[in-house]
Amino acid sequence: PGSPEARISQLIELKGIGPVGGQELVNEVFYRAFNNRRQVGSYFGLTGTPYDSGERSREQGISKAGNRRARELAIELAWLWTVHQPDSALTRWFRERVRDIKGRIRRIAVVALARKLMVALWRYLTTGVIPTGAVLHPSS
Repeated sequence: PGSPEARISQLIELKGIGPVGGQELVNEVFYRAFNNRRQVGSYFGLTGTPYDSGERSREQGISKAGNRRARELAIELAWLWTVHQPDSALTRWFRERVRDIKGRIRRIAVVALARKLMVALWRYLTTGVIPTGAVLHPSS
């Protein structure tokens, strides 16, 4: 059950993730074990970078210190997730957050969605818990 092939087929069961996306995720990221969601986010380079100096405190954006190819894949899968999983909790969160806003704000929000999605997929692979509201491909 823990083999790469089993993980790929488990990811492919989710609507919106195809054979290529599933294989790339397993080969780039999910070949290794993570202890918690923070490690998952850090590996992708999708964690915040706070700046805190004296009374000044602000967020500087994502760290980009992780795996670049994995981060690009995560963001691409996040866009696909919004199309293929319109009723999932993650897509509803994204749509509620951006509504009809276009441009930069939407691109920033999809990075946050990518982080949440990768954590949800990690949980799915390790515990078998399907992301809330996600749809599986009909079994044939």
